[in-house]
Amino acid sequence: MQTLELLAPAKNLECGLAAISHGADAVYIGAGRFGARAAAGNTVESIRQLCLFAHPYGAKVYVTVNTIIYEDELPATKQLLLELAEAGVDAILIQDMAVVKLLSELRREHPGLRLPRLHASTQCDTRDGGKVAWLRQEGFSRVVLARELSAEEIASIHVEVPDVELEAFVHGALCVSYSGVCYASQHCFGRSANRGECAQFCRLKFDLVDADGREIEHQRHLLSLKDMCQIENLELLADAGASSFKIEGRLKDAAYVKNVVSAYNQKLDELIARRPEAYCRASKGKVTYNFTPDLKKTFNRGFTSYFMQGRQPDIASFDTPKAIGAYVGRVKAIRGYSFTVAGTTAFANGDGLCFINGEHELEGFRVNRVEGNRLFPQKMPRNLRPGMALYRNNDEVFSKILAGKTAERKIPVTMRLQRSADGFRLTADGVEAHVVFEHQSAQKPQRDNIVQQLAKLGNTPYECREVVIEDGAEECFIPSSILAQLRRDLVDQLLRRHADPEPERMVTPAENLYQPKKEYRSNPYLYNISNHLSRAFYEEKGLKGIRPAFECAPKGTYPSALIMQCRHCIRYSLGFCVKHGGRRPTWREPLSLRLPDGRNFRLQFDCQACQMNVLAEQKT
Repeated sequence: MQTLELLAPAKNLECGLAAISHGADAVYIGAGRFGARAAAGNTVESIRQLCLFAHPYGAKVYVTVNTIIYEDELPATKQLLLELAEAGVDAILIQDMAVVKLLSELRREHPGLRLPRLHASTQCDTRDGGKVAWLRQEGFSRVVLARELSAEEIASIHVEVPDVELEAFVHGALCVSYSGVCYASQHCFGRSANRGECAQFCRLKFDLVDADGREIEHQRHLLSLKDMCQIENLELLADAGASSFKIEGRLKDAAYVKNVVSAYNQKLDELIARRPEAYCRASKGKVTYNFTPDLKKTFNRGFTSYFMQGRQPDIASFDTPKAIGAYVGRVKAIRGYSFTVAGTTAFANGDGLCFINGEHELEGFRVNRVEGNRLFPQKMPRNLRPGMALYRNNDEVFSKILAGKTAERKIPVTMRLQRSADGFRLTADGVEAHVVFEHQSAQKPQRDNIVQQLAKLGNTPYECREVVIEDGAEECFIPSSILAQLRRDLVDQLLRRHADPEPERMVTPAENLYQPKKEYRSNPYLYNISNHLSRAFYEEKGLKGIRPAFECAPKGTYPSALIMQCRHCIRYSLGFCVKHGGRRPTWREPLSLRLPDGRNFRLQFDCQACQMNVLAEQKT
């Protein structure tokens, strides 16, 4: 039977608690430094509190330490790893192989310390079984796969390396470049995506120009993708061998986490209810919801299943990189400072609506007053026209619902009360509490009071499914104070039985380096080597011609460098990919992306690999 895990993002402790409460089997959270979202750091104490909350449910806490690490940061990184281990985290996600060496040092220096398991971050750029097998030999128990992989490719990896957990993204924002292979932000703005400081180059406007300088597209968001949504593909992913379903969003708030986690939790429960012989959940507890989740009602740029079932049209959002939300109808008529909407959607004061105008620009406005299907905006949008499609990117009613208590998660337990030689014993879920008390015959029936006192589990993670009274305990007089003590002691035992981090994968390290894609041979900075430990790691594996990471090299070291590698293809999206049945292009290549300031970035199409490369700024 395969265990399935719903993995949720945690911007902070509040989001982490919300994720677990709404059904997540695990959360991933950033520490104060070295996580691939520089704006989403947390103290080790907050992470410890999250572990204490999650572990009674059998839920896990993973910490991102997945930036590249600079030389002067190695001591601080080592100290952080030690503190995270002591806090009880279950795994750490990394991309810099210096962390492997730092963990080896900690293992020698603290032989009794239980170290977290190693998960290879998506920043490790893992696209095939060979890379997964190599990471396994280096001690990784899980690999976060590239977002671009199809179910067929994931299944092939699982067949090749069946004993490694495969984690796949299922929801949220998409990077257009393979993660770990994006240097556009560093090249243009001095902000490294590999350091958690992405400036979102891919969300900018570009002109698309050909070799003759002819403009093919003007000021479009040609690298901006819609958001991923695989909620209808969870069974496909599970059958392919993915065991962890990851929601993107470590910068998202608690309302987003509540809504998205709830939707996916319910879908996974439906899958397991249909196929209980094949799948089970990774944690315990049943969630009761006070709302109906709706993925369209929280931040999204429109949804795509990306490459899950092969290359698909309409994965990009060329008109806007911003949230669009749910379609709510079309403008029927405009009159003065108000307009009517055709459709059945109910609106509320404070709703945020938007539309795409005639210049392919997103315009948004706030609804000030609602009279049926007539809306009075705070300020009438200048470019709104009859017939235009309207979207709601802020649902005021739904937002207020999410701001309140929306779910409760409880672990059902059966409690057994028994007489012992010197008192009474209470057991549940494999743990036991005992109290010494002289047996006394009861003068009146005790069952109702015993059940009432023992079932008072209140704000604990547990709810009493049944109280079983055995060995004649029902015939004894047991004061309510003694029953309450037994109940409290039992709950303490249940809470203390935390899920210790699973042991590390102890392996013999690989002697040789995995032979990666051809780009790594021609662009050795793709290994992201930024300190002496990672350099030593790769030297020991036989890597030749080691070069410093893009971020560590003097400016100009890598002219015409590969700064993005994408499965998204502009030629295909515009309908000009002959390989996939499109029209033959009328332009002369190479094509370039041009920013408004005149900087050009040449596009290189590798049709054999079915991918698009973006090269560094070309001097004109």
